[in-house]
Amino acid sequence: MACVYGLWLLAGTLDFHFHRRTDIAHTSGLRESALHGVQLSLIGAGLLAWLALAHTCALIVLLTVAAMLHAIVGYLDTASADGCRRISPLEQHVHSILDMAPWVFLAWVAWNAQTGWGVRWQPAPARLWLSTILPALALAGLPWLAELRRCVRAAPHDGRAA
Repeated sequence: MACVYGLWLLAGTLDFHFHRRTDIAHTSGLRESALHGVQLSLIGAGLLAWLALAHTCALIVLLTVAAMLHAIVGYLDTASADGCRRISPLEQHVHSILDMAPWVFLAWVAWNAQTGWGVRWQPAPARLWLSTILPALALAGLPWLAELRRCVRAAPHDGRAA
């Protein structure tokens, strides 16, 4: 699963590279970047739940809802970029990895889950928290904040929507 997580983070990093290269701030703009933030928040919440809670059926349901919401927001994300001719075929393939990774993660959690429906606090070891969160912040969180900053700066400041 560590390899899948690494591939997922690499795909996210590449996606932000494509966004910068295709000047997202001046094409699809702030709306698309905000949707990226929603997607990151959904995945981040799922990862935090996985790190903090016992791996039971309740966690599987929670992660399923997060993955479904991520897919819906992913559709809205792609729709917001449609017509801007910003997304290259290579970026679309990177999106395929980003779309599938939450489902692969969910399947892995489900396969390894304990029985029972209860939600209970059962935090993972500190080394797992660090090895999960720090790379995610460095490879996805910070690039998104930089993208959002560029989009905010490029947004019209006369009251019009971006």
